[in-house]
Amino acid sequence: MKKRPEFTPSRRGFIGGLAAMAAAGPTLARQGVNNAETTEVERDISHSVRHNISSFRSLEWQPHFSTLSKGAILVDITSRALHFWTEEGTYYLFPSSVPLTEDLTRRGRTSIVRKVEGPEWRPTPSMLERNPEWPKYIPPGPDNPLGTHALYLSWQYYRIHGTHDTRKIGRRSSNGCIGLYNEHIARLYGMTSVGTQVLLI
Repeated sequence: MKKRPEFTPSRRGFIGGLAAMAAAGPTLARQGVNNAETTEVERDISHSVRHNISSFRSLEWQPHFSTLSKGAILVDITSRALHFWTEEGTYYLFPSSVPLTEDLTRRGRTSIVRKVEGPEWRPTPSMLERNPEWPKYIPPGPDNPLGTHALYLSWQYYRIHGTHDTRKIGRRSSNGCIGLYNEHIARLYGMTSVGTQVLLI
């Protein structure tokens, strides 16, 4: 029997999530070949995001994973949602931001290789070359593009992380990373571990 997803954000986060799901969000700049290297940065999305309605659908884990060992994360780019199943099969569903364009989108299997509470952010050398006005380092805090927590994936520079700009959730505004409300990434951070499998579709 299908388990009902556990989705218990705050009132503000829930209302904001519903509004954002009807729009179109965070930011990543691409470098390297075959979309292999990206890193998350903030961008003014007011003029660049086309607003589209997304379909918020719940999914089953069995078509996508052979086991729930260490849990499983499924990111549905189309519906802008992150699905998480614990080892015991408990299901959670969180609205997310997704890449801005198809060429910035990477799909496939990866895993969590590192977890950081209070992440730092540094732009890559090529990003600084293109944008010399950008800071070379942003410490943890309210100005950090990665929010309060970050889950680093085996793909270099790709992360699932929080954002302090809640307007970005539910939108196509990322250059590659997957963003969540800070309260949701904190909850996901506590339930996942290094080795948790991740699939982006």
